Amino acid sequence: MKITSLIIGLCILGLVGFWTFKKLNFNSSFAIGQAIDSLQGVYVYYNGGVDNVSGRNLTTDGYNLGLKYQCVEFVKRYYYEHLNHKMPDSYGHAIDFFDTELNDGQKSKKRNLTQYSNPSQTKPKVDDLVIFNATKFNKYGHVAIISHVTETEIEVVQQNPGSFGKSRETFSIDRQGSKWKITNERILGWLRKE
Repeated sequence: MKITSLIIGLCILGLVGFWTFKKLNFNSSFAIGQAIDSLQGVYVYYNGGVDNVSGRNLTTDGYNLGLKYQCVEFVKRYYYEHLNHKMPDSYGHAIDFFDTELNDGQKSKKRNLTQYSNPSQTKPKVDDLVIFNATKFNKYGHVAIISHVTETEIEVVQQNPGSFGKSRETFSIDRQGSKWKITNERILGWLRKE
């Protein structure tokens, strides 16, 4: 009985610790809401723990950009400010940006963007929005913007990669026959304003 209680107590303690780590800022180098990077003049803000929420960000005309300083808020703000694009469905988590019912190269009516699967016949390019699948520890997925493309890699700019994550990350791309693949199994695909 004591061992069972100990195991239950340790599990509860572990879950509380994990929840706390995802909510709070353990990186004293940055303050929540601090600008830490930018892409085409659109700022990337520090969020602390990946589950931290600091309210909703709406534009002056009432368009929903998302929860401050989550990954979705950055990519929607980037598309709104830099590409003058509003998504018809302005709500949803990062994982919701990828529509599994669409074929490679079909238009997403919810986002008013063309969706490409990973791998795709179409090579990723700058300003594409990349969608990452959910994980056991992040059921919401993740999104980022492609900032640089070469023949062998892409660079993405992202908001809310975690307390100690970096705003820029590089992934290899590979030509497999007639298709391009971003060599990261979490990447479902990318969206593009045509």
